[in-house]
Amino acid sequence: MAIEVFNRYESKFLLDKDTYEKIQNRLLDYMELDKYNQQNGFYTISNIYLDTKDDHLIRNSLSKPKYKEKLRIRAYGAPTADEEVYLEIKKKVFGLVNKRRTTLKLNEAYDFVRTGIKPVYQPYMNTQVINEIAYMLNLYDLEPKLYLAYDRKALFSKENKDLRITFDTNIRTRRYDLRLESGDYGEPLLEKDRWLMEVKAENNIPLWLSKLLSEYRLYKTSFSKYGLEHQMMLLENQKMKGERKPCLKQYSVQPQLLPQYL
Repeated sequence: MAIEVFNRYESKFLLDKDTYEKIQNRLLDYMELDKYNQQNGFYTISNIYLDTKDDHLIRNSLSKPKYKEKLRIRAYGAPTADEEVYLEIKKKVFGLVNKRRTTLKLNEAYDFVRTGIKPVYQPYMNTQVINEIAYMLNLYDLEPKLYLAYDRKALFSKENKDLRITFDTNIRTRRYDLRLESGDYGEPLLEKDRWLMEVKAENNIPLWLSKLLSEYRLYKTSFSKYGLEHQMMLLENQKMKGERKPCLKQYSVQPQLLPQYL
C-alpha cells in the first residue's frame, strides 16, 4: 500500500536549466532515481485544486499564516473515470508540512467533493483521511478551481529514505475544463527552462547537501504553484479591466478554523 501520511519540512529553490543539469548529476553520487524515473526521464503529476468561490484557501495561504491547508485531487498522467487517484489534504503548521491522502476512483472523488457525502468504503480507502476530508468539505463550500500539472524527476537518498529531492518543470495550468480525464494541457506558469527544486526531509538535511547548495549558490525561496497562478490571474484580471495592480493585502482573510482532526 502506498504511504498515505507524510510529515516533513520542504525547502524550495528556483533553478535555470544549466544549474539543474549540473546539480542533478552531482546528486546521483548520493541519491538514486525514483522507480518511475528509471525507465522514463520524467513522470507527470496532474491536480485539481479545490477552493471556495472567493478563493479563501489560497488567499489565506498567501497571507502566510501559521496554519494553512489545501485540498486537491491528484493523479499520475490523465486518468480515466474508473482509475484510482488520490484525494489529498495538504496542511502546513509552523513550517511543518503534513499531507494526508486516500485512494479513490476518480468518479468517487468527484462525487465526494461535489456532495460532501462519504463514499461507500472500499479496501483501498483510508477511512480516517476520508473523515478529515468530509469535515473540511463541511467547513468550506469547495469547488474545482484550477487544473495544475507538471513533469517531475524525483530522487531518494541512498542512506536515508526520508530525504527526497524533486525537480518540477513544464508547469501548466488552466481554469476551464476542470476534469483530470480531459487531458494534460494548459498555459505555462513559468518561463521556459525554469525548474522548481524541492528538498523534502523529516529532519535536518545532511552536510553534503548543505555544501552542494552553497556551492551552487542556491537559496530557499517562498514559492507556491497554486499561489503564483492565483496572483497572475489577479494581475491579468486587473489588466483587462484597465485598473492598477492589486495588493493582496486588500483582500480580507476570514479567521482560520482548525479542523477537529489533527
